[in-house]
Amino acid sequence: MDLKEKVKNLPSSPGVYIMKNSFGDIIYVGKSKNLKNRVSSYFQNSKNHPQKIERLVKTLKDFDYIITDTEFEAFMLECKLIKKLKPLYNRLMKSPSSYIYIEIISDNNSMSIKAVNIPNEKHSATYFGPYTSRSTVERSIQGIKEFCKIACNNPSKKSTSCLNYSLDLCLGMCMGGEAIEKYNKIINKIIDLFSGIDGKILEEMEQKMLHASNDYDFETAAKYRDYISAIKTLVSKERVIEFTEDNKNIAIVEYLNDSSIKLFLVKGNKILFKEKYNMNSLDTKRLYTSIKSNILNYFKDNDLSITIQVNKEDVDEAQIIYSYLKSNNCNYAIIQDVELTPDCIDDLISSLLHLKK
Repeated sequence: MDLKEKVKNLPSSPGVYIMKNSFGDIIYVGKSKNLKNRVSSYFQNSKNHPQKIERLVKTLKDFDYIITDTEFEAFMLECKLIKKLKPLYNRLMKSPSSYIYIEIISDNNSMSIKAVNIPNEKHSATYFGPYTSRSTVERSIQGIKEFCKIACNNPSKKSTSCLNYSLDLCLGMCMGGEAIEKYNKIINKIIDLFSGIDGKILEEMEQKMLHASNDYDFETAAKYRDYISAIKTLVSKERVIEFTEDNKNIAIVEYLNDSSIKLFLVKGNKILFKEKYNMNSLDTKRLYTSIKSNILNYFKDNDLSITIQVNKEDVDEAQIIYSYLKSNNCNYAIIQDVELTPDCIDDLISSLLHLKK
């Protein structure tokens, strides 16, 4: 069958499409809430496509697809397949970035902040991440160092000021004395910023940006706008990681239409169970019984004391789940072990379904 004819027969439903070359090798995996529209777009307005897309279309000789009930499932399946198959064009189209952490470490009573690829368990350090964009992390650190005047480029010498001190980018840590204590207080504020405890540094940077704009210093205003945007991106990612590590058991319901729903049971960044229910074929009692049975089956024996740690292999799924929960597409409930009683579960199901028992 001709590819364009095959595209015409695609369903207008969520799913994942898998593109292949003439040898049958998988070269690209994508997802969409409307498979027909998305795949069709590759064959339309080709002059407006980026060069990488043009090369992909020229290489494309066939495709398969997997239908899902929800866009959320399509996101998760795409992520899983890309990690498993590592298609060529997914690698080429991805922004040149690697997983990276912010490391804040104490060394001889003086703290330091920097970007690292791998946390060092031998150090007594605080780590934030993993993040997927090295440039965003480095821009954030640069902005914070510049604003807080902690960009010392000669911190090991305690008697001579560094070049950045003369440029008003270093408050004098290189000379020792009271500046060290002040520097360490600033680092603690940075820890509070990325921990979500205190966003005062960010607020002060925003004030600096506004003052620069009011003074017609648009270069400085634009620079701080970029710094602030990068920091907010990292703070948002840190919320995702913290949420995933803190919230062990999550029940999710999405209405597919007026008569059917999809139940997901999630632990950390993994879907433990999913099932579609036709509400026309089940009375309320049977629906409650089935959902309750699955919640007890998948969550009752789970030890909530087990620590969930989000590493670089998990961060993509964590972001997908977090974004889904914060969207308007679903209802969800975080379940603690003390809530796993019949009455509590009935109340929880009522809340998820927006029904009265």
